[in-house]
Amino acid sequence: MKKFKVVPPPYKIKVVEPIKIISRREREEAIKKAGYNTFLLQSSNIYIDLLTDSGTSAMSDNQWAGMMSGDEAYAGSKNFYNLEKAVRDIYGYKYVVPTHQGRAAEHIMSKLLIKPGDYIPNNMYFTTRRQHQELAGGIWFDVSIEEAHNAANPYPFKGNVDLEKLEKLIKEVGKDKIPFMSLEANVNMAGGQPFSMENLGNLRNLCNKYDIPIMHDATRVVENAYFIQQREKGYQNKSVREIVKEICSYTDGATVSAKKDALVNIGGFLACNDEKLYEEARNMVVVFEGLHTYGGLAGRDMEAMARGIYEMVDDQHIAARVNQIEYLGNQLLEKGVPVVVPIGGHGVFLDAKRFLPHVPQEQYPAQALTAAIYIEGGVRGMERGIVSAGRDPKTGEERKPRLELVRLAVPRRVYTNTQMDIVAEAIINIYKIRKKISGLKIVFEPKFLRFFQARFKTLGSKLIE
Repeated sequence: MKKFKVVPPPYKIKVVEPIKIISRREREEAIKKAGYNTFLLQSSNIYIDLLTDSGTSAMSDNQWAGMMSGDEAYAGSKNFYNLEKAVRDIYGYKYVVPTHQGRAAEHIMSKLLIKPGDYIPNNMYFTTRRQHQELAGGIWFDVSIEEAHNAANPYPFKGNVDLEKLEKLIKEVGKDKIPFMSLEANVNMAGGQPFSMENLGNLRNLCNKYDIPIMHDATRVVENAYFIQQREKGYQNKSVREIVKEICSYTDGATVSAKKDALVNIGGFLACNDEKLYEEARNMVVVFEGLHTYGGLAGRDMEAMARGIYEMVDDQHIAARVNQIEYLGNQLLEKGVPVVVPIGGHGVFLDAKRFLPHVPQEQYPAQALTAAIYIEGGVRGMERGIVSAGRDPKTGEERKPRLELVRLAVPRRVYTNTQMDIVAEAIINIYKIRKKISGLKIVFEPKFLRFFQARFKTLGSKLIE
């Protein structure tokens, strides 16, 4: 195998947080008490936390300095205007409505744009985005390409939209039943996979033909832009910042969880170019979040977000960030561990169907594998399969996605490659004894987004026999 080149991080560590690993017996008791759901573990019992890259990044000294300049005025905070300028400079949208995080922006957008019975085409689903669309009475519809559903397919742009599938839907239900095309950058549920600029341009042309807006989940647009820079002809000499701006220019608006790309612990926004939508969103944010110049955030948080938006598009930063994910993924590939390829932008995704072929999907193999990895190494990941897919709102039947994954999402600027070595070792050890891992049965689930709170029991006497 070709030797993997490590990209050095463009920063040095200034503050550290002590962590410790508890004993294996304590980990077995902790995961059992948590109902074999890593979301229900206490963080003090985690050694290396790869549950999510959302809100878990390390902020820079510049961002922390900005926190001290927080203007906590109820209305007209100067930090809001700094945030507004940052969004216009980097993303290019005219109007900005801050929210406490991305799902709040999804909620507002869905309530404003979706009528009961509308169809919302998506390039695969994201949990909260789909939930908000369905709660608004919409019908989620998948227009992702076939390659996105095959973990072993190395196609470089699995986030692409199947334009034939989209146009077929438009012709069948009529353009008036489609309020917008919902486009996710660096598709999470496919394994952190990007769309190409060529596909986006063609999508824009198709949507123009039928007068359908494109609303962009730009939460991980920087990672998508980096992959375009690295993989798509004609973009090798463009900066990530330039590519981000071009991506957004093809869309009509965006929801953003700034807790990912923008390197903050809390924050998000809805951005758009349509003044009418902006005025309606600005009115609604007052009802659900806070005044339109703070949207549920403190001034200091808006300032950290504004500064993070500029930092996130630094080419050296994003190259080192994605390179660390690839560093972990390549170690697993070398040992034959089945992972989604190409390696994703924000995490390594294990293919639980190939990892645990003896555990049927009805016994939640990704959930079981996530718990087993925690027991082995104190490493917390999360399930992205049948549990995350939830149930059909009409029939109550479990949705069975073709991908059954374990996500190992790496926080930005937090862990060293030595810690990635420890993660790899734990997973490789589990892979060697994979036949000893049993399935699970669900014993509790909430009505919505069950993966956050569901509880399970082992089907065997214990999880790892």
